[in-house]
Amino acid sequence: MKSEDTLREECAVFGVSAREGDAAGMVLNGLLSLQHRGQEGAGIAVLREEGGLQCRKDVGLVGEVFTPAVMETLAGARVAVGHTRYSTTGASIRENTGPFVAEYLTGRIAVAHNGNITNADALRSRLRAEGLYFAASSDSEAAAQLIALCALREGDLTAGIRQAAARLEGAYSLVIAGEGKLFAVRDPNGYRPLCIGRGTAGIAAASESCALEIGGFHDIEDVKPGELLVMENGRLLARDRLPASPSPEGGLCLFEYVYFARPDSVIDGLSVYEARHAMGRILAREQPAEADVVCGVPDSGLEAAAGYSAESGLPLAAGFMKNRYIGRSFIFPTQTQRENAVRLKLNPLSAAVRGKRVVLVDDSIVRGTTSEQIVRSLRAAGAAEVHVRISSPPFRRTCHYGTDIGREETLIANRMPEKAIGPSIGADSLGYISLQGLRQACAGCTTRFCTVCFGE
Repeated sequence: MKSEDTLREECAVFGVSAREGDAAGMVLNGLLSLQHRGQEGAGIAVLREEGGLQCRKDVGLVGEVFTPAVMETLAGARVAVGHTRYSTTGASIRENTGPFVAEYLTGRIAVAHNGNITNADALRSRLRAEGLYFAASSDSEAAAQLIALCALREGDLTAGIRQAAARLEGAYSLVIAGEGKLFAVRDPNGYRPLCIGRGTAGIAAASESCALEIGGFHDIEDVKPGELLVMENGRLLARDRLPASPSPEGGLCLFEYVYFARPDSVIDGLSVYEARHAMGRILAREQPAEADVVCGVPDSGLEAAAGYSAESGLPLAAGFMKNRYIGRSFIFPTQTQRENAVRLKLNPLSAAVRGKRVVLVDDSIVRGTTSEQIVRSLRAAGAAEVHVRISSPPFRRTCHYGTDIGREETLIANRMPEKAIGPSIGADSLGYISLQGLRQACAGCTTRFCTVCFGE
């Protein structure tokens, strides 16, 4: 289901340097585990020992793009990188899907990127002046071309990546295949997550630790903000610091813990599940409600709902049946279907809510339309009261680093005072977690946070 009132994920990256085995198959498994971060397109590039680089990508889900026949064409390589895409910049077309392949005098590289390069337009103009051609409108392509140009000038890919990083602005977690090696790069602010894991088959880098564990890569550690890691023949060769410095307001996007990441991931030392459960507990203390049951909105509201239930003593009920066969990118052709889209995907369980005062826990309210539809559906299912509790503070500012929040004038917290939002979505009461409470829930994180979207 594609809703204008839904936060959109960034992208996912996964890369493998294998001692043995099929790197492309390992990347495929990783992308399947990271499908939640992007459903618009997917791609895999393999680097063969004889120096050739092969890339296959298309729009669609990972399983749709990479059929058994396609995977056969990518088999046998020991270095591979992959990407699933949600478009923060550029249209949703094949050309804008990663990885992006760029050439320089002595080789070719494939780059997969999660984040948003804020100076991409300026970089693209300068690179065009250097005679470089662009086939897409994605900021990721600008990053790939810049890295290739810097590698040419420096005479070495590692040095080229360092030089390019000094010119990139914004959010970037990169996995790069080139010169027989796998590279992992995280911007100095650490806006987007990136981690590595080791296994008997080799070493891998991924947006989230869950994909590494599922693929048999353990001994997992985070790539620190501002780090460049070099991997070859299934082992870590070197780790280096990037020349750029962090910005005063930069840091890991807090919404990785609230919404984006899978609950079985650990990001910068903190379990996503534990963070969401703590959010629910703190939310119950800050925003109590006289009610009978607690219900979470699937999927990212479930852990916070469990925490709210545990802290408040109210029983936890399964308030909704989720239709998992309607994808996030499903487009409804008529207005009536669009209006019923939430009910098609989330159908209330009348037996659980009929005649009861319900605490409805969700991760966020963006524009308010989806929240209004969910509240309305609970009332239609017989709920006596609906008290909405949100495990993030109100959105007040847009994001320039890869989270598609939208224009500030469309955000409900900018259009009306907080006390008016509850009645506007049909709730009997509304309560948000405080920013201080959210920080407390995520206190176990080893890096600092970006909280610009909350008005800081």
